[in-house]
Amino acid sequence: MSIASSIPHTFTRERRQPWLRSVPAPRTTALAQTSPSPAAPAPTAPTEAPAHQVPAVVAAPRVPTCHGTFVEYANFDHGASTPALVSVKAAVDRATETYSSVHRGQGWASQVSSHYYEAARDEVARFVGAREGDEVIFTRNTTDSFNLLARALPRRTQVIVFATEHHATLLPWDARRTTRLPVPLTHKDAEALLTDALRRSTSSSTLVVLSGASNVTGEYWPIERLAAIARRRGARVALDAAQLAGHRRIDLDALGVDYAAFSGHKIYAPYGAGVLVGRADWLDAAAPYLAGGGATASVGPLSTTWQTGPARHEGGSPNVLGAVALAAACAAIREHRGAVEAHESRVTSRLVDGLRAIEGVETFSIFGDDADRAPVVAFTLEGLDSSLVSAALSAEHGIGVRDGKFCAHLLVDTLLADEEPDVTTAVRVSAGLATTDEHVERLLTAVAQLATHGPGTAYDRVEGRGWVPAGDQRETLVDLPW
Repeated sequence: MSIASSIPHTFTRERRQPWLRSVPAPRTTALAQTSPSPAAPAPTAPTEAPAHQVPAVVAAPRVPTCHGTFVEYANFDHGASTPALVSVKAAVDRATETYSSVHRGQGWASQVSSHYYEAARDEVARFVGAREGDEVIFTRNTTDSFNLLARALPRRTQVIVFATEHHATLLPWDARRTTRLPVPLTHKDAEALLTDALRRSTSSSTLVVLSGASNVTGEYWPIERLAAIARRRGARVALDAAQLAGHRRIDLDALGVDYAAFSGHKIYAPYGAGVLVGRADWLDAAAPYLAGGGATASVGPLSTTWQTGPARHEGGSPNVLGAVALAAACAAIREHRGAVEAHESRVTSRLVDGLRAIEGVETFSIFGDDADRAPVVAFTLEGLDSSLVSAALSAEHGIGVRDGKFCAHLLVDTLLADEEPDVTTAVRVSAGLATTDEHVERLLTAVAQLATHGPGTAYDRVEGRGWVPAGDQRETLVDLPW
């Protein structure tokens, strides 16, 4: 008896997925045709927030301050890594009960895991509006995805990329065939720079690489307009959606892009999985990204035949639980998209307006102060080193931010060009679903205090640790989770 026929008919396909309860019927794509699809009974789906509410994140910890108090952690580092959604953690816990290696195994657990893994492709495909025949390839993260795509480019492909990009999007390409465009001043400037670069390109194959949202300033890029310029010149477009996917809807066809990449850990699925979605021809013609088991169709004494489709580039045992987590996050965000955008719009307005109102704070933007953005703000504080600001926010107020150049050195150097010579880094606050109104007000109050009075305690710069409160009595180590 097949695994599918052994399941009572009351278990619909939707109920067999370990993530949200309402899942539309999957599309038929090239990526799903070679995969088993066994059914698997699952316990009742975890409680979900109504569609008008934002999906819940795992509860924030209480963290110690250098003043001997404990406060709820205020996570303003969503741009680096988001906490897990409650529904994501529940999906991973459920999938762990039948976790096994995927594909070719006849054991029940293996077939269930294979089903979950391939169903996760369908969920991701829905999330980005993938077209018929697009491939969904699971990777480790966005960096991994773009390195895979770089390996798959046809010979002599010309790559055009803006200097604003995250290093994951800026660096994977062959430097001999890459044109880096300067940081634009406006959307119109970006369009003009791209138009000119395409006009000068003589390659028969061109890839334009664009970011959906800046990981430094949070500003959204005019993807549809830039992609339309590329298409008119016969170029393909790859979208870095790492900072976009958790904030705005993605539709590959509507945007006019050929490829998109993003990471689970940026959309509330911090379980080590990313994805590359896009057109199959370049990917199926390229050598496998990872040569090994799973990528092979057959191996003989003198020759190897490789798979086509996603399996071609997913050699080795894949991260099944990471794929489940990614799918669960995509499903939750898709279902609650309106509530997510409303929450972030309110948080962004308060953050931007509040920080700009503090004397001594300088905020930065690519396209101007009125540009539409995700809840991300980069700023400097007059007279204070950005790493000291970051340390003081953490030690004195239980607030997590990021300081430095955010893996976007060319952009940060450009944004800070008019600052004092010793100002070479910035502070970045990036909010999201774990951000509460209290967190925002605590941050604004803390920054205002730093601007007016400086840190509330003395700090020493310690090799390998940065700024540390003098005489800090907090435990520097915590119990390991195993």
